[in-house]
Amino acid sequence: MSKVGLFGIGLDTYWDQFDGLKERLIEYQKEIQRKIEDFGVEVVDAGMVDNPFKANSAAEVFNRENIDCIFLFISTYALSHNLLPVAQKTKVPLIVLNLQPVKAIDYKKFNDIGDRGKMTGEWLAHCQSCVAPEIASVFNRASIKFHLISGYLTETYVWNEIEEFIKAIDVVKNLSNNRVGVLGHYYNGMLDVYSDLTQQAATFGNHFEIIEFGTLKNIRGNVLEKQTLDKIEEFKRIFEVADECSEEELKRAAQTSVALDILVEKFQLGSLAYYYEGDGDPIYENIVTSLIPGFTLLTGKNIPVAGECEIKNVQAMKILDILGCGGSFSEFYALDFEDEVVLLGHDGPAHFTIAEGKVGLVPLPVYHGKPGKGLSIQMKVSNGPVTLLSVCQNGSGEVYLLTAEGASVDGPTLQIGNTNSRYKFAISVREFINTWSMAGPSHHCAIGTGHNASVISKIADLLNIEHIKIC
Repeated sequence: MSKVGLFGIGLDTYWDQFDGLKERLIEYQKEIQRKIEDFGVEVVDAGMVDNPFKANSAAEVFNRENIDCIFLFISTYALSHNLLPVAQKTKVPLIVLNLQPVKAIDYKKFNDIGDRGKMTGEWLAHCQSCVAPEIASVFNRASIKFHLISGYLTETYVWNEIEEFIKAIDVVKNLSNNRVGVLGHYYNGMLDVYSDLTQQAATFGNHFEIIEFGTLKNIRGNVLEKQTLDKIEEFKRIFEVADECSEEELKRAAQTSVALDILVEKFQLGSLAYYYEGDGDPIYENIVTSLIPGFTLLTGKNIPVAGECEIKNVQAMKILDILGCGGSFSEFYALDFEDEVVLLGHDGPAHFTIAEGKVGLVPLPVYHGKPGKGLSIQMKVSNGPVTLLSVCQNGSGEVYLLTAEGASVDGPTLQIGNTNSRYKFAISVREFINTWSMAGPSHHCAIGTGHNASVISKIADLLNIEHIKIC
């Protein structure tokens, strides 16, 4: 669970001048706290900061509680020296809430108050925007990054924005604690797939664990018969196992799947990228041709796995997985210019939790471009809105995010023992493939359900990287 800080800013000079103003503003702050807590986070409320002394105290509270971000509520006009120390001393993302209590002042009711002193107090309960430019000026001059949400307390837009920031904070936090396994080596010649692990770690804060394929081989050699049989039963529960799947292939894949579970536990992995061929070694080839079912199970259990050692793409898969919308390994299969749809899919691991129905486990006589034969996953992503996400790296080494929002739609797909789905976008397929390609991704992407570009934009903002959305 993420932990967020909350404090309000006001001006202590007002409290003796306007009866009930402070109490009213504090109640607004409590309402904000309750609504933020409804998003499943712990809120540390440092109260109303109305002088510089309280600013220092609030910073101490937030640092002691090890919060992940701070929400700053502008309750009324406040002096900027009441908030600068908090931002300077905490060093966490800062989201400024410029929220009026209502959509608009009831001017007639306001003016009917008659008493100009009381009217001024009423105005001060609505003048949050008065200090927004002052805050921005000071933070910009102090080189302090912040985010500004303007609106009113009951506005849906405001709470959607706050919820998206909370989701983004959770993704960034989880990425920084993620241990990414790198098993084997790159698919030889896929220059777009090659990654700079140092830059990836610097951007996302995660750890990379480079694992010898021999480690998996040794683990697999010690898998017990009962473990293998139990795993076969798990296959039958999760997958629609085709009648053509031989007992020998099921047993081979199950033994490897058990070994993969142990490997992930041994290295405490949260995601994994892999590729290996085992050329000339029948033991290694036996392993590498039996990986897909086990890696699919792991992917559906929040440990996404990308084939062809596509490290950048497994980062994208992990982002979507943390958001709870899947993140399935994909590449472009074909363009349908007649129906204006894009076909995407891949052999290898799939995110079975976002499938249309139960995914199939089927035999393949050949893994295209790879050695051997074995079992594979056949599935379609469920109908409805989707987001494509790619983690990219440009010629200067900078990491950035690329997204497109569309929909998974009905229609014929290629029943070749791969994931394969049809996607429609707001732009033509010609414009889509041209614009997506020119944005500079590798040929893989991750697919998740729902439209998530807005929250992904906030993730990029928190990571200080660029986000490109093509549709």
